Amino acid sequence: MNAVLTPPAARTTPQWQAADAAHYLHPFTDFKALAGKGSRIITHADNIYLWDSDGAKILDAMSGLWCVNVGYGRQELIDAATTQLKELPFYNSFFQTATPPAIELAELLAEVAPPGFRHVFFTGSGSEGNDTIVRMVRRYWDVLGQPERSVIIGRKNGYHGSTMAGASLGGMAGMHAQGGLPIPGIVHIEQPFWFALGKGKSREDFGREAAGWLEAKILEVGADKVAAFIGEPVQGAGGVIVPPSTYWPEIQRICDKYGVLLVSDEVICGFGRTGNWWGCETFGFKPDLMTFAKGVTSGYIPLGGVMVGDRVAKVLIEQGGEFNHGYTYSGHPVACAVALANIRLIQRERLVENVRGDLGPYLARHFAALGDHPLVGEAQSVGMMGALQLVRDKASGALFDEGLEVGMVCRGHCFANGLIMRAVGDRMIIAPPLVMTHAQIDEMVALIHRCLDLTQADVRQRGWA
Repeated sequence: MNAVLTPPAARTTPQWQAADAAHYLHPFTDFKALAGKGSRIITHADNIYLWDSDGAKILDAMSGLWCVNVGYGRQELIDAATTQLKELPFYNSFFQTATPPAIELAELLAEVAPPGFRHVFFTGSGSEGNDTIVRMVRRYWDVLGQPERSVIIGRKNGYHGSTMAGASLGGMAGMHAQGGLPIPGIVHIEQPFWFALGKGKSREDFGREAAGWLEAKILEVGADKVAAFIGEPVQGAGGVIVPPSTYWPEIQRICDKYGVLLVSDEVICGFGRTGNWWGCETFGFKPDLMTFAKGVTSGYIPLGGVMVGDRVAKVLIEQGGEFNHGYTYSGHPVACAVALANIRLIQRERLVENVRGDLGPYLARHFAALGDHPLVGEAQSVGMMGALQLVRDKASGALFDEGLEVGMVCRGHCFANGLIMRAVGDRMIIAPPLVMTHAQIDEMVALIHRCLDLTQADVRQRGWA
């Protein structure tokens, strides 16, 4: 006999939580702890707001998971998916076939990409995109007769996904502690985090020094062994670490000097987040490959991929033979149709230009003012993303003991006051939708200030500062 499922509308929050705990294993979660606490159940959304199963309205200052760039409830994207589902819900890109949405999206991505990017390899996510990077980079050097050039350099505290290769490229110690990571042939250098590593130096001098760590690692490994360097223009999951202006130009110089491929992970920074279509444009460097996902569909449908620059594409196309790599959902027609509608919406509403010329500067001014709060040691922002470093002592910049988890205390106040703001250690981060109004930015900043005040009161009451 088939089980009778309770209609969604008929379930109470405890009923949803019980079913969740009984069956659903969440990503990056202590399963036992969550089962005891109960999940927050999000039921619907509109524009930049979410509602939970108790009817609470929440301002989503994280765009879902860095992805809902055009906001929730955009009918154009819903219609694009519906139309494509009726016409051709699925076909693959194997067996020398293609679908019109995949071809059209490849054309459009080449149009909005920096010069020299005319080819796309589609995946289902950013993690899959970065797995593709490993395969493609090593295949490139193979074809050129240099298979020994297989080592890829990433950064500590960088994030490139959660698959075996993606997690290996990233430098998250907690991820490497599980599963025997990183896989062979991937090494790391320190991150360009001035607040933690560059005190006593100007940001510009520190940026050049941090880039120099790449050259030192290349020489340590052997320039004839290094295939590529990968980095996010702004480290997202690592805490919105905005590098000094001197960092990326020096990274470019070093990669060019040693012939190393330069990979820009644009999964978070792409599609307008930093005030340009791509984060590499904001920071002034020219990569050979770019990973993308998230903002390409504004998260409405899973889709990712790799933009392949001419240097790599020419070798793979003209000399490479068969590239033995791909996914069932590479170029999924529904995902590509939604991405087409999403990018055209971004173009039509001039969201990238608006972030660069209006919303980004407006957010920067108001976000910088939060840096005056007694609990904040540093306020950083670029485009529509930002971070606040919580500190025990503002004058010295001394940090709280990690075990106190002050960031999680602050996040708790955010949730309780209708705001989604993420905690990365004691670094509070935002990446709100690109469609915000000035009034909504004011609302968000006011909520953040209130939550900082509540956190400060907690810290004092507990004797932590």
